[in-house]
Amino acid sequence: MTRKVLLLGAAAVAMAPMAAWADGHLARGGSGHLNIIYWQAPSTLNPYLSGGTKEVESASLVLESLARFDDTGTMVPWLATDIPTVENGGVSEDLRQITWTLQDGVTWSDGSPLTAADAVFTWEYCTHPEGGCAQSSFFDGVESIVAVDDLTIQVTFDQPTPFPYTALVGSESPIIQAAQFAECMGARAPECTEANFGPIGTGPFVVTDFRPNDVIEYAANENYRVPDQPHFASITFKGGGDATAAARSVLETGEFDYAWNLQIDPTILAQMEAQGNGTVVTAFGTSVERLHMNQTNPDPALGDLRSTVEGGAHPFLTNPVITTAMSMAIDRALLVEVGYGAGGQPTCNVLPAPELYASTANDGCLVQDIPGAIAMLDEAGIVDSDGDGIREYEGTPLRVLYQTSTNAVRQDTQALVKQWWDELGIETELRNIDASVFFGGDPASPDTFQKFYADIEMYTNNFSGVDPQAYMASWLCSDMPSPASQWQGNNVQRFCSEDYDALVEEMAGTADLDRRGELARAMNDMLVQSGSIIPLIHRGGVSAHANSLGGIRMSDWDSELWNIAEWHRIPE
Repeated sequence: MTRKVLLLGAAAVAMAPMAAWADGHLARGGSGHLNIIYWQAPSTLNPYLSGGTKEVESASLVLESLARFDDTGTMVPWLATDIPTVENGGVSEDLRQITWTLQDGVTWSDGSPLTAADAVFTWEYCTHPEGGCAQSSFFDGVESIVAVDDLTIQVTFDQPTPFPYTALVGSESPIIQAAQFAECMGARAPECTEANFGPIGTGPFVVTDFRPNDVIEYAANENYRVPDQPHFASITFKGGGDATAAARSVLETGEFDYAWNLQIDPTILAQMEAQGNGTVVTAFGTSVERLHMNQTNPDPALGDLRSTVEGGAHPFLTNPVITTAMSMAIDRALLVEVGYGAGGQPTCNVLPAPELYASTANDGCLVQDIPGAIAMLDEAGIVDSDGDGIREYEGTPLRVLYQTSTNAVRQDTQALVKQWWDELGIETELRNIDASVFFGGDPASPDTFQKFYADIEMYTNNFSGVDPQAYMASWLCSDMPSPASQWQGNNVQRFCSEDYDALVEEMAGTADLDRRGELARAMNDMLVQSGSIIPLIHRGGVSAHANSLGGIRMSDWDSELWNIAEWHRIPE
């Protein structure tokens, strides 16, 4: 895959508008109905209330941002007329201000005009001190966003910001309508069910029905700014089931046209594709399947303080000797062979790409070394002192609850990892939770990945675009989920380091590309070597589409549905 790293050079920025189709059968709605299955069902259509991919991507059919990232990782203007740079005057010489110009005539699906005031409102919504915005890191360093006029948005940063393309850029940071969400600020945000389940957007589709954790019905937005788009008149977006059933529904039965996140046995997937009904597509970006090691104590006896800083540190997972040994015991190549095939690569980094940011300092993890891990624990005095087969650390037995979402490949991974950790003398209890609940973001649920009521949890995460500044800021001390943030926040394992925070701050003020690479690699290494996160697999996004479906340009740098307005039915 070609990856274009963008800083402030106009030469690296794509300025072309979205493609419009002119053929008669590609008129708006001319391709009829589209069936999509995301076997992890969305629980909301407000991406600011959930960090889950399924929520972000299902919302991306409706909500849009100033700029997006295409299938090559190139930033393209979306609601904006162009990409501001220093060269074209859109970014100030001191790198503290970026000015965006909205396309003239863009309307919300209800017919009202999109204005700069909506962008200002979105910033105020996500940064409200009483709210729990899942995408707050996209607004880190933003001092103000003002509407210069109806079409001009001026973003000012609190320090020089060499990569200012975070706030209101990409599928995770779209613009929401001020009129619709005006009464939904702060703590009231989760209560606005009508708005959260049926946002008014500028995108190619509108929501006609939403049943949380089940199905979404969309219809073409008659006010969409591209005359011939979207080509489909309506969409059924089905959630639930499992990855194998989703793959079968496209590649074997033809019940659906597109299936997402086919994390299944690669041999089985190849057998399905061989039937000739559909095509498997893969795109590598920044997705990493990883283990988060809870740095706080999840003991239920702590009540409301469990898995919080106030409840105290984890009894043993803050010891890098233990977590390093646990990482050494894992055979990542076997995990790829068993569960991912061409859709996975072993990795020792939480930041695997683009190449500039990929560290080589941790590559020792690519070779499994159980004898070395055992020797390391023995040398540190972390031994089985009572003969029950379980090691102890400062009197605490090394017993862990290891949770993830319900998914055949993830359960296979769990079983293998448990076996390897058993060889170390670490007792592992496995738990899997329905993906719609695990990634749902419901602050009342005890089973969300943000609440993290376990010792270890596993899932995949990534970032939009090609610059990792906002992503690496996810592990700031201030971004931990907690009751005060309604359990929103990206620092899920509760890692906290003043030195790490200082690197984030330095990167935010560094323009030199090589130095930005050094800083990103240093942050990656600090996270990995702390033992608070154990990277496993650099995952390519694997999906499948019917052979009758055209226009697919799968992206792992944004929502993979980023160009759904261009999708169309290929005539027989």
